[in-house]
Amino acid sequence: MLVFLGFAMIAVFMALIMTKKLTPVLALILVPTIFGLFAGAGLGLGEMVLESMKSLTSTAALLMFAIIFFGLMIDVGLFDPLVRFILRTLGNDPAKVVLGTAVLAGVVSLDGDGSTTFILTTAAMLPIYLRLGLSPVVLTCVAGLANGTMNILPWGGPTARAAAALDVTPSEVFVPMIPSLLAGMVVVMVFAWTLGLHERKRLAGAKPEFWATGGAGGSGADRGGSVPAGPGLAGSRAAGQGGSGSVAVLEAPVLEASLADSALDPNRPTLRPKLFWFNLALTVAVMVVLVLDIVPLAFVFMVGSAIALVVNFPHVKDQAAQLVAHGQSIVAVVSMVMAAGVLTGVLNGTGMVDAMSKWLVGIVPESMGPFLAVITGLLSIPMTFFMSNDAFYFGVLPVLSETAAHYGIGPAEMARASITGQPVHMQSPLVPAILLLVSLAKVELGDHHKKVLWRSAVISLVMLAVGLLLGVIPWG
Repeated sequence: MLVFLGFAMIAVFMALIMTKKLTPVLALILVPTIFGLFAGAGLGLGEMVLESMKSLTSTAALLMFAIIFFGLMIDVGLFDPLVRFILRTLGNDPAKVVLGTAVLAGVVSLDGDGSTTFILTTAAMLPIYLRLGLSPVVLTCVAGLANGTMNILPWGGPTARAAAALDVTPSEVFVPMIPSLLAGMVVVMVFAWTLGLHERKRLAGAKPEFWATGGAGGSGADRGGSVPAGPGLAGSRAAGQGGSGSVAVLEAPVLEASLADSALDPNRPTLRPKLFWFNLALTVAVMVVLVLDIVPLAFVFMVGSAIALVVNFPHVKDQAAQLVAHGQSIVAVVSMVMAAGVLTGVLNGTGMVDAMSKWLVGIVPESMGPFLAVITGLLSIPMTFFMSNDAFYFGVLPVLSETAAHYGIGPAEMARASITGQPVHMQSPLVPAILLLVSLAKVELGDHHKKVLWRSAVISLVMLAVGLLLGVIPWG
């Protein structure tokens, strides 16, 4: 019964958000509550949820103040030169911009932190997407694919968990999987290029008169995705405005018009050009402390945001206005993170996760024993989407590995197979970083899943196949 309820709960949740019958926040709250009651949790449901939320408070604080900090840096103009440099380098070609997004997300992902990757990628690229009329869903898709693929880095988390669970070293797991990682990133670039070509074609055929005149504009529907309205990450933006669809280089008057409707408005009152070097030094200092991991990340952004507010906006009225300006983004992401605590609380508290994992392990017939490494790789795709990495690597993987040992399959080989599902895992609503990404880009989680899930599954299968071909993951 718990197995049925667990899978049914996930299926109903996914169906509701992908068909847009409920917002993700409401679905994360209502669906687990109903299924938890069916599972017999009763009045204990509240304790399960609150216990789960305790582990999410630091994450919520991190995301909240990270949004404030980087939102301030965008408003004061820190990223304006970077965006203009990217535009000069990539031009206005949608295909090159989307490919550049994949490259940027992949490089930033080297720090092993998904939240940092998505914040920096969105801060740098979202204004460009809005200006050119590209769909923000493409940005979240490409960034999610790149970060999910890079998530098998030893310091990213999953590889370390797999190594610890099976008592092997992270290098034993990761080094042989480097060719799989490279192959996965190649597929990411191919997907990025094809998505960019599709955007180029869509924009070219959207408004012929637009191309003839070289004008700026276009509705949110033309962009193929929702456009931020009102105050948010990048300050105040009018819904449905901004962005040129032209692939050719824009003339100066058109460029200025498009910038005025986006986060790059050269005349916005929040600009602080005289404080550029201070803001740059502050941002670099925050990033260095993040990488060194010597202070809790949430506290780093809390202090960084406080300093940025006091220096850039010394008047209390202006400080309050800045906090309010980014309130929409903060409420969106923090509410979703806390709502996710309902889902994880019900899954763990009712025993659904344990029942689901044991059932999946139990349905593997004995004759398939020699193929347990391949089976583990395939199981990692859906299981790490439906449950946390901790639950999979410390709960399911040891059982699979113990069984595989009877067929001569070593723990390091099982650990390698288990990390191939990470491109899909990073798209899970249980991952706070992906909630941050869609919130910053003002994209519906269901729209993101429609575009990213099958592509991330393909990347996982390619990584698994390369591991099999090279013999680092045994086949039979």
